[in-house]
Amino acid sequence: MKQTYLDKVKNEKGFIAALDQSGGSTPRALAAYGIPEDAYSSEDEMFDLVHEMRTRIITSPAFDSDSILGAILFEQTMDRKIDGLYTADYLTDKKGVVPFLKVDKGLADEENGVQMMKPMPELDELLKRANERNIFGTKMRSVIKTANKEGIKAIVDQQFEVGKQIIDAGLMPIIEPEVDIFSPEKEEIETVLVEEMMNHLNDLEEGQEVMLKLSIPTEANLYKEVIEHPMVVRVVALSGGYSTEEANKKLKQNDGLIASFSRALTQDLNANQTDAEFNDTLEKAVASIYEASI
Repeated sequence: MKQTYLDKVKNEKGFIAALDQSGGSTPRALAAYGIPEDAYSSEDEMFDLVHEMRTRIITSPAFDSDSILGAILFEQTMDRKIDGLYTADYLTDKKGVVPFLKVDKGLADEENGVQMMKPMPELDELLKRANERNIFGTKMRSVIKTANKEGIKAIVDQQFEVGKQIIDAGLMPIIEPEVDIFSPEKEEIETVLVEEMMNHLNDLEEGQEVMLKLSIPTEANLYKEVIEHPMVVRVVALSGGYSTEEANKKLKQNDGLIASFSRALTQDLNANQTDAEFNDTLEKAVASIYEASI
């Protein structure tokens, strides 16, 4: 089964849907979906509502394996069910979509122009549960804000170190050193980032394949050598705050880079839409992101 997932993610056309908003970003995601904070009075209610939103997206006819290769889930979503099946099983059995899991615990305070990942002392236990829930791979995010070489090196070191722990657990890591798209030093950051990533990729041993999730570069095709590296399964792009239209336009300029959008996928969806309106809106978003990815 894992080989089938690997072949799909590596070779097929499409994109990866990011449905992994966690505790901190859930109120924003719900507000964008038309559910204000005064509509729920506890964290449990909030997570129930966001699971309803994700269930509506995943069960929509517009959400299918013709366009969508994989979906990144939040830990709570992994442990919840859709139509009686755990979410990952619903994705694979009913939709033919490969399940990934967000494993990071958020960002540490900024230091040396970057925000590293917070410590993850319970990662081994989470990876064990991910295997039990039939998850294929994981995703973890840190953020680079300035062209501080020491900070960028520390971010990439941490990402690859944790990535190897994930590989050892039998899962595929998506390494995500996000570059802040609003940084005045974005282009300079990306040049340093490529160098640091290539150093680590060249040190990987047989069987240590990784995926990468990166901000769309300012210079088109800057990540070409990363995309073509033999240890890289796929490089996906985050929308990073760009609108769907802008993210798609920038993505089209980069050969071999496919989307893994969150906000750009869901920005026009609303809780008050009829099912027909919702499905039509999602179908248009999926079609435009797919088109930009191929």
